[in-house]
Amino acid sequence: MKLVTINKEGKNVLGVKVENGLIDLEEALKVSPNNQIHTNIMDVIAGGQEAISLVEDYIANLPVEDQPNYIKSEEDIEWGPCVTQPNKIICIGLNYRKHADETKAPYPEVPILFSKFNNTLTGHKCEIAVPKVTQRLDYEVELGVVIGKEAKYVNKENALEYVFGYCTANDFSARDLQKRTHQWLLGKTSDGFCPIGPYLVTANEAGDPNKLQLKTYVNGEKRQDSNTSDMIFNVEEIVSYVSQHMTLTPGDVILTGTPEGVIIGYPREKRVYLKPGDVVTVEVEKLGTLTNTLVEDI
Repeated sequence: MKLVTINKEGKNVLGVKVENGLIDLEEALKVSPNNQIHTNIMDVIAGGQEAISLVEDYIANLPVEDQPNYIKSEEDIEWGPCVTQPNKIICIGLNYRKHADETKAPYPEVPILFSKFNNTLTGHKCEIAVPKVTQRLDYEVELGVVIGKEAKYVNKENALEYVFGYCTANDFSARDLQKRTHQWLLGKTSDGFCPIGPYLVTANEAGDPNKLQLKTYVNGEKRQDSNTSDMIFNVEEIVSYVSQHMTLTPGDVILTGTPEGVIIGYPREKRVYLKPGDVVTVEVEKLGTLTNTLVEDI
């Protein structure tokens, strides 16, 4: 199942992608009331498989004749981030072999962790203001992992059991701010620097997260084209490793790193950083295509 967040005048409402559009669950419940159905993505994540099954059964039995009341076109909605209020956004640095190679960095012996905050979250087709304090804004397509149940001291062998689903993400990075100190945080946490979506795809539908193609386009030009099979630490290893150090809770988001092709990996004379007016599209196989337009900060 593919879950979405529909922003309706500042209120985030749960939607479900179906063949002919998106089901707005808030509107569907007006047609066919059911007090067991959540209209908030965080509640569905917390409810796990039981909540997913309830939604699947509910939409399978919606009256077809009332579809105009609850089916929305993807072109007509305002998208929100597919996970709206994660307790933690954890990012993994230098996790692709070819990305480490292009930046001339050694392969890490353990996962490199840093964080983003909720101010960075935004959705598909949302504008992102380029901060006035950076001249070196870069893109990073990433596989996002969304935790589905509390995880502490999880073994690698059963780590995927704790995953609710996956999403496409873009870890926007201000390289001049990132490199200002040994801590990367400042270059990673400006407003809108973590668009995720358009869909949160449940784990059973996404399949093997370690064999997914990733791509980035800037103004239609392909910049990144790789596969999660090039990760140094796969999804199981990442979830297990993080859980040894902190308790993961439902809705936590883990960005698993970016492959080769980022601007900072180009020869210095060929680096053309992102600017207002650029349109950046990232996609992960099976998870959907996420597009954002950069604008000037006011």
